[in-house]
Amino acid sequence: MGEEMGGVIVTGAARGIGLAIAEHSARTGYGVVIADIDEAAGRKSADSIVASGGRAMFCKVNVTDRASVKAAIAACEDAYGFLYGMVNNAGFNKPMPFLEATEDNWTQIMAVNGLGVLIGMQEAGKAMIAKGTKGRIISTSSMAGRAGFGDFAPYCASKASVISLTQACAKTLAPHGITANAFGPGIVDTELWIGLDQDLLEMGATQEPGQAIKDYSAGIPLGRASLPEDVAGTVDFLLSPASAYMTGQCLMIDGGMIMQ
Repeated sequence: MGEEMGGVIVTGAARGIGLAIAEHSARTGYGVVIADIDEAAGRKSADSIVASGGRAMFCKVNVTDRASVKAAIAACEDAYGFLYGMVNNAGFNKPMPFLEATEDNWTQIMAVNGLGVLIGMQEAGKAMIAKGTKGRIISTSSMAGRAGFGDFAPYCASKASVISLTQACAKTLAPHGITANAFGPGIVDTELWIGLDQDLLEMGATQEPGQAIKDYSAGIPLGRASLPEDVAGTVDFLLSPASAYMTGQCLMIDGGMIMQ
């Protein structure tokens, strides 16, 4: 445990799923980089991990800006010796009715959720190859990457792209002993849904506050929306030796909403 484990970068780790992943990784013994565009929340999250006895630092990162991603990887290597895990988790959604979704909506969502993941994969892969690290690249897809939703069309396309990028990355990096996998959460009760709830209410897609997550959760076989903790254990597995022979896969953690 400690230095020999290297570092894990988690993008979008100031809150929600990303923070739960970062906390789990620190508890496992990795040095963690909280890579987020929100400096105040990101620093607070890093400080809380350190206060709990983990190793963590904050780097301000815009995943669509290659230079900031490279800087976070350099900081990780300086602090923790080498980059072992890259968790491309940053993402966002802005619902619009299918027939009204705009070019700007598409471009903004695809930039963060698609291009941001590609840049993270590329820069992590290059850093791991340079140091001879048989590392792990893990990316956040979604149930929406496997099934289309009318009010989330660009988001669905962006999360499907994460699955395709994961397969392309896995094939490219396999000869270097680097694996690439994704995971697909379903309905996760995080701050993200507060924003989605408001957006859907304003669009007229729902009639009352809180209805969105209730309606979308209604068909979950396991009977409830998930919490970040429900998702983080799968990333623990993907970082662990137990998943060493798995690459190019997308593991669904959605309470059984999409069975494949």
